[in-house]
Amino acid sequence: MTPRDKLQLAYELAFHPPRLNATWNDWDHGRVTDVTLLRETIQWALTLHQRLPETPAASLRALRRLALYQATSRLYRMPTMLRRFRERLGGTETIPEEVPAWMVRDIGLPIFGRVRSGAEAAPMESNTNEPAFV
Repeated sequence: MTPRDKLQLAYELAFHPPRLNATWNDWDHGRVTDVTLLRETIQWALTLHQRLPETPAASLRALRRLALYQATSRLYRMPTMLRRFRERLGGTETIPEEVPAWMVRDIGLPIFGRVRSGAEAAPMESNTNEPAFV
């Protein structure tokens, strides 16, 4: 898995409830073979929920998108779910106080919920049904 793919997966786990649910179910049923990679990616996902960086190394568009993702994910209690999953995986690493600037990227998520008709730009698609850590 490339670092870009890993960051994409961290964004999906952090802000896309079906992806986190599918990954947790895969882990529960023993379909995850690389638990170390899963633990590290969950760590990254939890880091994405921290305070936005103060350094100007990220674009305004990426900062806005990350802030929107953080705000909307609170409706589904994603940070709490990630912390619990991390505990179940045995993660003990410290979480930084703010999101590292290199993690702030303009990354699209899969479509969630109903698809509205119209001329909306579709975000980057990914298949949430296939396990990511097999």
